[in-house]
Amino acid sequence: MCNDNKMFLVAMCFVYFAKAFQGSYMKSSVTQIERRFDIPSSLIGFIDGSFEIGNLLVIAFVSYFGAKLHRPRLIGAGCLIMAMGSFITMAPHFFQGPYKYETTISHFPASNGTEGILPCLTIGSLTHDNEIPTVEIQAECEKAASSSLWLYVFLGNMLRGIGETPVMPLGLSYLDDFSREENTALYMALIQTVGIMGPMFGFMLGSFCAKIYVDIGAVDLDTITINHKDSRWVGAWWLGFLLTGGVMLLAGIPFWFLPKSLPKQGETETERTSNVLGGEQDCFISDNNKNSTAPNKPSPVSMAVLAKDFLPSLKKLFSNTVYLIIIITTIIQFNGFIGMITFQPKYMEQIYGLSASRTIFLIGISNLPSVAFGIVTGGLVITIMKKFRLNVLGASKFCITVFVLAFSLMIVQYFLQCDNSQVPGLTVSYQGAPEVSYKQNALISSCNMGCSCSLRHWDPICASNGLTYASPCLAGCQTSTGVGKEMIFHNCTCIGESPLPYANMSAVLGQCPRKSDCDYRFKFYMAVTVIGAFFSACAATPGYIILLRSINPELKSLALGIHTLLVRTLGGIPPPVYFGALIDMTCLKWGTKQCGGRGACRIYDSGAFRNYFLGVIYGLFAVFFVLWGVLYNRLSHRENKRALKAQLKAPELDGNCVSTGNGNGSSAIIKCYESPEQETSI
Repeated sequence: MCNDNKMFLVAMCFVYFAKAFQGSYMKSSVTQIERRFDIPSSLIGFIDGSFEIGNLLVIAFVSYFGAKLHRPRLIGAGCLIMAMGSFITMAPHFFQGPYKYETTISHFPASNGTEGILPCLTIGSLTHDNEIPTVEIQAECEKAASSSLWLYVFLGNMLRGIGETPVMPLGLSYLDDFSREENTALYMALIQTVGIMGPMFGFMLGSFCAKIYVDIGAVDLDTITINHKDSRWVGAWWLGFLLTGGVMLLAGIPFWFLPKSLPKQGETETERTSNVLGGEQDCFISDNNKNSTAPNKPSPVSMAVLAKDFLPSLKKLFSNTVYLIIIITTIIQFNGFIGMITFQPKYMEQIYGLSASRTIFLIGISNLPSVAFGIVTGGLVITIMKKFRLNVLGASKFCITVFVLAFSLMIVQYFLQCDNSQVPGLTVSYQGAPEVSYKQNALISSCNMGCSCSLRHWDPICASNGLTYASPCLAGCQTSTGVGKEMIFHNCTCIGESPLPYANMSAVLGQCPRKSDCDYRFKFYMAVTVIGAFFSACAATPGYIILLRSINPELKSLALGIHTLLVRTLGGIPPPVYFGALIDMTCLKWGTKQCGGRGACRIYDSGAFRNYFLGVIYGLFAVFFVLWGVLYNRLSHRENKRALKAQLKAPELDGNCVSTGNGNGSSAIIKCYESPEQETSI
């Protein structure tokens, strides 16, 4: 059995790694999926939230009925479903045609590298780009372009959520059943530490795939005029789901060979026999009148009996006010965390001008290791608290302290912003004046008025004066040389009107890099986020211990399942949607779909982006601290009440025992009982 104990611990570590690997890759691919299907941030947020929707559908039943069934095999089945979800997510790539990014210049340059056709058109050949297609043409085009295939991504992600459901509530309750109480925190810290390695590899895989063109092997890359730094670039997002699905298949194999239950560590054979009816898999509501001469082997429990006990168990669970406050607090915390982690790569792209692949890579190699170190530190703190016999009140003080430190560093991020990318007609005027309110006709100026330029397309070029123009045509460029990514545009009339005119008035493909001080601020930003992530992670293990010690042992799986259900529902589904909707409000230039509709955003107002993004997080943090204050007050009240009861009891008796009888030592009857909701030791 000792080998089974170790096997389960190793299997839990691996499955936590696999599901984190899979989930973090999905997070890292959000930008690529958004661009590939030409959808706004609010819709990609809804797709990202489908994982929690999958959890919502089954977690209550899995947590309740699963505790009575074969828990390891349920976890193994969940791994199989998660692997299927990954394979379904990648399926649209094979149903779609080659990716066609929006451009007005791909056919302009001459093949021999000499001067090509004038980018600044005077014959009005692009005027049709500004026309709105009819409904019939739009519907036919969208059907041909398979623009609704993002539904496969939605369904695949939802399947992943369904499959992940048994892992946490059944796995942790199974672990807590066979491990010593003093070892639970250490095992949880070990599992979560190995699990946090998953996001590291997930984000690094996402960074690698983001640099590979989506149609690798199917198109001639020499004809592509964009690179991985362009906002129209789509990486090979589908490739990573093939790998993460395979890893998840492997992670589920050991669970099919584990027994239904394991012996408690350090428990003798006599204790094991006497406690055979006392485990979580035998009862939910404890029966004080049960026959003490019950047989050693429990009789099978029917589903009808379990269903009948479900509502009383749920009622007893929600009568625990500490448990309710913990749920609400965690929901608020998850709102901020999910919203931040979903759109942090985009935030770094827009505020600091980084490519998607670099932002994903930096998150993977810097933020996530600090989170792992923070989880280990939190587990060690709990172990030390246990050694010195401290209670959950001490754990809550520790959590509040590290959250205050993390929030302080979050405030510092507000002052580490770079200026907007300078784009004439969007963020500055053609004469260099800042902060022009965005209007499509603001892209037209006297320098390009003679050109028949498309106002809908985004073909950024970096001019020799340091400004980024929305397209060569809008820059008034007269000639071009080179092919593919090496194209250079010359004699651009709008460059001559800028405050710093250059004689050659030339420009190259792509957006201009940010000012040198932006890189300096970004280094400070990364340092602040890494330290803040460490402090936040320090509270992970203590927070779980507070939760576990605040509920009845016989309701452990149900409590963890309901906790996960509500947190995933209210803390996981809404944030990507409303964060994405707020971010969409800051868009300055929308892309254009093949069929003429509004696609993904190409450039945002970085100041408004920062205000909305960080402002919502700050507001959630404020509510979070208020709730933690209420929770601490309840825990303190419960501790004082427990201490008062202990003082009233006879000094020779345990705190959980009372004596009855005539008071003589020989005839006194000592009755010991459990009061789990009053238990405050770690």
